Amino acid sequence: MFRNQYDTDVTVWSPEGRLLQVEYAMESVKQGSACVGLRSNTHCVIGALKRSVNELSTHQKKIMRIDDHVGIGIAGLTADARSLAKWMRNECLNHKYVYGGPINSSKMMLELADKHQRTTQTYVRRPYGVGLLVAAYDEKLGPRLYQTCPSGTLHEYYASAIGARSQSARTYLEKYFDTFPECSEEEMILHSLRSLKGCVSGDGALDEENTSVLIISKGSYKLLEGEDLKQYLEQIASEIKEDDEEDVAEEGDAAGDGEQGEDVEAMET
Repeated sequence: MFRNQYDTDVTVWSPEGRLLQVEYAMESVKQGSACVGLRSNTHCVIGALKRSVNELSTHQKKIMRIDDHVGIGIAGLTADARSLAKWMRNECLNHKYVYGGPINSSKMMLELADKHQRTTQTYVRRPYGVGLLVAAYDEKLGPRLYQTCPSGTLHEYYASAIGARSQSARTYLEKYFDTFPECSEEEMILHSLRSLKGCVSGDGALDEENTSVLIISKGSYKLLEGEDLKQYLEQIASEIKEDDEEDVAEEGDAAGDGEQGEDVEAMET
């Protein structure tokens, strides 16, 4: 994307009918580190890749707690995500103070989408350069998974992925999402890690430092990081090793079949 005369203000339309400032904000979401979300009949899980600025810095926080029944995973500008998380926490506290109970997730998400959209309609504010995956558990509806966009678009998903190189995660989720409703908590965690492994840049791999997993269920908010994730990461690593060994064996079998075919041709001639 390049600077032009129509991207100086969020309220200026281009001749093609586009709001370029909003598109730039959506581009920042695509450049953020990957985040995946999936839900079953009993659990909602978010997996996130954490990114460090360099080897001397810690990894940035990718999952934020909003309330006992709501958590978010982010892709994009972390500072914008902190601002939205603070607003969401205030909404939860205000609702709990007035009505004596937790806020319904769909109500809060509609208000959050309106907050996103208002920044695209006035020149005083720029759009939020962050996309959110919101995991929640409602008493009546059960696990919920939502995705927000800087444009103000809101969708509810069975499974979704956002951020850089998230297409591989979406491909995995599309392949297996039919099995998610009956999955246990452990199976959902493994599915989130399997979908994330294709989003790691270069020759990197999932480890205790760069991975976070959030699990929300009825009356439970659980964040797995560091040593808590070690057993699951070891299982994923063993699966990758087995797949590599199978690939090597198949290549060897194919090479052997090729040599036998050449020997037969030589004998016939």
